[in-house]
Amino acid sequence: MKVRTRTLVATALVLGIAAGPAVAQAAPVTAAVTVPVPTGTTTPPLYTAAPDAAALRKAIAGVGPDSKDATAALVRVGGTSGRWVGSSGVADVHSGRKAFDDARFRAGSVTKTFTAAVVLQLAAEGKVDLDKPVQQYLPGLLPSGPKGFEPVSVRQLLNYTSGIRSADGPGDPFEEQYAHRFDVVDPHALIAEAAAKGPEFRPGEKQHYLNIDYTVLGVLIEKLTGTTYEQALSERILRPLGLRHTSVPARGENRIAGPHHHGYQAVEKPGGGSTLVDVTDWNSSSNWAAGDLISTTADLEKFTRALFAGRVVPKAQLEEMFTVPSVKDFESGEDAVQTAGMKRFVLPDGTAVYGKTGSRYGYSTVIGGARDLSRTLVYSVNSTDAKGQDMNKVAYGIVMAAFTR
Repeated sequence: MKVRTRTLVATALVLGIAAGPAVAQAAPVTAAVTVPVPTGTTTPPLYTAAPDAAALRKAIAGVGPDSKDATAALVRVGGTSGRWVGSSGVADVHSGRKAFDDARFRAGSVTKTFTAAVVLQLAAEGKVDLDKPVQQYLPGLLPSGPKGFEPVSVRQLLNYTSGIRSADGPGDPFEEQYAHRFDVVDPHALIAEAAAKGPEFRPGEKQHYLNIDYTVLGVLIEKLTGTTYEQALSERILRPLGLRHTSVPARGENRIAGPHHHGYQAVEKPGGGSTLVDVTDWNSSSNWAAGDLISTTADLEKFTRALFAGRVVPKAQLEEMFTVPSVKDFESGEDAVQTAGMKRFVLPDGTAVYGKTGSRYGYSTVIGGARDLSRTLVYSVNSTDAKGQDMNKVAYGIVMAAFTR
């Protein structure tokens, strides 16, 4: 299933090229743009002033059952420059229960950051070579031949330059997605369906942000670790960091275990206006290693701090997560912006921040911040149109308030 790429703050952000060392890839145009990262203690932090509490409170004011944009919002702004935590809205629109800070939610494509981290851990341990073809580790996965696949490196899966097409699924309209919300999908079947279509472009030639690359990486993790993706994630990240409220649901699980906010999608009514459809219960097996994570803002904040600090992925491999390949985006034709598991955003004042967005119906999520950890941001917004083309207005306000310097 194709996943639309979104800008973090719609047109207010100019997407940039990531910092980090050059990355070799096995395709025509593959050198990564490198921006030296300052070292030592003389470089001032990007953020020194405390978060703007008034602006953050304003950004989430009015969220609730009567809002056309979001029913709840949870926000954590942190870093060495200061801290702010806030919430607004309701846990569900029927009871009107107040939103609570430790609510669990579907984190969507934030899952990819966790998946990339596990692969990079395996690379640091010498269990996988990022420059070697995935076909070497998973024989028969991608058909070869005149119309088949050239070697696709593990790195090209990480940064979406593999050229593997999206698998088919329910159509984009919400109604079609909703009708199939309890379908259980086998990741191997998704890969086989996608691979049968043949390549979309030569590996390393362009960047196309699709779930399929991370579905393949999930299978690769299972092959290299000899366990399930879920178990590998738990043993390597969740348990060591104490992320007790983060999990990947079982293949046939439709519900969010533990205390959580309900998610809603606004659907137009035939006579005009709209109604909120509860989308909380949903099987996300089709997203699996690309988007099936359930978490809390506290857990995601802890993960973000540890990741940026080099305590999840060794610093040599961590550079992959701050490096954008020097290719064009397949859909827009503009410079690529995705890294291995994250994305680089350049704010209007030129400040570069890194992070990952995620969206499932009813839930919009962001993790990220300044690379020097002077400012971090994690939010969960119960958007009433989480899959819409435009960015949610509440989320936009949170980002602009959090990253004001």
